[in-house]
Amino acid sequence: MEHNHEHAAPAGRKLLYGIVLSITILIVEIIGGLASHSLALLSDAGHVLTDIIALALSWYGVRQATRPANHRMTFGYHRVGVIIAIVNALSIFAIAGFILYEAYQRFQQVQVVNSPLMMGIAVIGLAANVVVVLWLRSEQKDNINVRSAFWHALGDALASIGVIIGGLVILLTGQYWVDPLVSVIISLIILASVWSILREGFHVLLEATPKDVDVQAMIKTIKKIAGVKDIHDVHVWSISSNLRAMNGHILIDDISTSQAAKIRAEIEEVVREKYKVGHTTLQLECETCDSTDSFCNLKQGEPHDEDESPENTNKKQ
Repeated sequence: MEHNHEHAAPAGRKLLYGIVLSITILIVEIIGGLASHSLALLSDAGHVLTDIIALALSWYGVRQATRPANHRMTFGYHRVGVIIAIVNALSIFAIAGFILYEAYQRFQQVQVVNSPLMMGIAVIGLAANVVVVLWLRSEQKDNINVRSAFWHALGDALASIGVIIGGLVILLTGQYWVDPLVSVIISLIILASVWSILREGFHVLLEATPKDVDVQAMIKTIKKIAGVKDIHDVHVWSISSNLRAMNGHILIDDISTSQAAKIRAEIEEVVREKYKVGHTTLQLECETCDSTDSFCNLKQGEPHDEDESPENTNKKQ
């Protein structure tokens, strides 16, 4: 546990620095966008807002990871960050929609844009995002939470480059319609990134199986462990984006307590190493479960092979 605290401290500080720097850039880009009449710059400010949210959620996740659970919140407070992510994603959808509407209006009636000011502000934003990317580069390798913030910042750096290119085209050609065009492209980037956040948030709240976990493959792997006769009532879900749990009923031979403990430890190690499941609850049984509970009889994806199904196991007994 000490190792987690030591790793979380520098990551948390860098995320906080990134939040402060991004808020500063957000204010500068809003003021600069209004002053230069650049919708592209204001759109980039909207993308910076998504970065701030991503950084804040990552900071919250790092902080909560070190907070112990209690008797009322036995899984801790990880789901709070997921709920915040969904609410923020919905609000950002509204922002992107407004930007697209404004872009449509500007295509109808093109406005003069101060391209030098537009490019100057975008350069400042680009420099700030490069700093954030460099700050998070080392921490993102081992932390999926920080990695999401890292890619947000990197995406915003690319959006700033788009604004600079748009400003340069306007300066050289005088074609002011390029400004709303760049804002549309940035808005689509925002929508793509926010949609992934929204989808993942609902995925976690619905306690769906993580995308990279094949429950059928997990069952087959566990069945190969010596002493395991069958496994049923298997559930795998995410408590947060990087915290997974699994439970299941394990049918074993009538063996000693120490042998059963060894089987349980081996199963826990397998699901932790192969499927990144850190919390397991296993019920060891010497007889198959004869429950009418819909959860206990829940089919895990595709049906088992006929001769391996729990129903046929019951028949054989």
